[in-house]
Amino acid sequence: MAIAPDVTEPVAAVESAPRRAPSGRSFGPLLLRLHFYAGILVAPFILVAAMTGLLYTLTPTLDKIVYSDELVVADPGDAALPVAQQITAARAAHPEGTLTAVRVGESDATTQVDFTSPELSAESELVHTVYVDPYTAKVTGRLTTWWTSTPLTTWLDRFHRDLHLGKTGELYSEFAASWLWVIALGGVFLWWRRLRGNRTARRLLAPDLAARKGVRRTRSWHAATGIWLTLGLLILSATGLTWSGYAGANFSAALDALQGNRPSVATELAAGGGHHGGASSGTGEGADPAAVDAVLTGARGAGLDGPLQVSVPADGASAWTVSQNDNLWPVRLDSVAVDSTGTVTDRVDFADWPLLAKLTSWGVQAHMGILFGLVNQLLLAALAIGLICVIIWGYRMWWQRRPTRADRRALVGTAPARGAWQQLPAWGIAVGVPLVFGLAWALPLFGVPLLAFLLIDVAIGAVRKAPVSPAP
Repeated sequence: MAIAPDVTEPVAAVESAPRRAPSGRSFGPLLLRLHFYAGILVAPFILVAAMTGLLYTLTPTLDKIVYSDELVVADPGDAALPVAQQITAARAAHPEGTLTAVRVGESDATTQVDFTSPELSAESELVHTVYVDPYTAKVTGRLTTWWTSTPLTTWLDRFHRDLHLGKTGELYSEFAASWLWVIALGGVFLWWRRLRGNRTARRLLAPDLAARKGVRRTRSWHAATGIWLTLGLLILSATGLTWSGYAGANFSAALDALQGNRPSVATELAAGGGHHGGASSGTGEGADPAAVDAVLTGARGAGLDGPLQVSVPADGASAWTVSQNDNLWPVRLDSVAVDSTGTVTDRVDFADWPLLAKLTSWGVQAHMGILFGLVNQLLLAALAIGLICVIIWGYRMWWQRRPTRADRRALVGTAPARGAWQQLPAWGIAVGVPLVFGLAWALPLFGVPLLAFLLIDVAIGAVRKAPVSPAP
């Protein structure tokens, strides 16, 4: 990604050796001007997203340090106790609320048992999670979690997502994601265009260490690093938009129209389908927790292995749901519906998911740093650090290109020349205008700021062209 490209030569250099404007029409001048202004005005938001995202990539490691008692079994045994016994221990530690889900502990991981609570708002999607040693049924702790995330992970997630400013804060992250791909692709095009006539893999992908100190060296680091980051930035931009407010709603509507949503198992049982164990247990819960081991046996007999999550039915007329939850190998995401006797009543295998659902799942997991575990986290951290460096180099270039002559001294470099749209080829206007309108509709926080940029640019141009009244 590039943020602030080569826009003007120092004043003295321009006067001694002016560059000849390229002949013909092209997209270059318009992309240069758009890239320049987007780099200056949008980059601060991208910088915040990169820094908060870098913090978020540390959460798996931080969780193991901060919540080691809750998450990790100190002395794993040879055989785990029945899960129903573990749920009983969790219920004793948390007598109020309704049992909703269980994530079965394996190896040195504790079993996590989720309960609702009257003190938690249903809209907040928060639950109380009780952690149980699967080998001793000893409760190791209790946390308030959000979609299985610890309080620390939840805090950092929301810090990255909305800076803890709620709906208003969400606009910042959607704005950054809506423009990140534009700036990244624009930077690639501008660097490719600048090297025309002398393009080699080395010049495109490696900084020019032989360049003298100054803007040329900074630009080579800025551009070459941006090229290496481009694919990752495009993935982050696309996946970040999937759960944003406005663009995310359009994405969800598109998935609905294309039938690309993640399928789910049918949990409705036939009349009397509780099979002697699905009726209410008299504890205020929809199903008897004692049936969980039979349910797990049925799911494992159906081929589900690895980390499993069990969702408890809300009533005796519904089946239990058991799903693979293996982020390290994100193709083991099969789900089955099981009645309380262990009979599988429905199943959905990952292999049968629509392609869009698979890509969405992988993309979101990659964005969160949980796809393939530590490797994903390291790549995200490198991507965030690289993006921070590229943005800093972009602003440094803006400062380095400032006019320094005494009579034209300025704090920063000047913008590319106005009127770039007049150099577009006719076919580019005919194709580009509908395309931009379509993108603006799908990505409102790309379209609205773009319109604002254009109006401000027109206003500035009008002011500069206005005749100056002679002094009295």
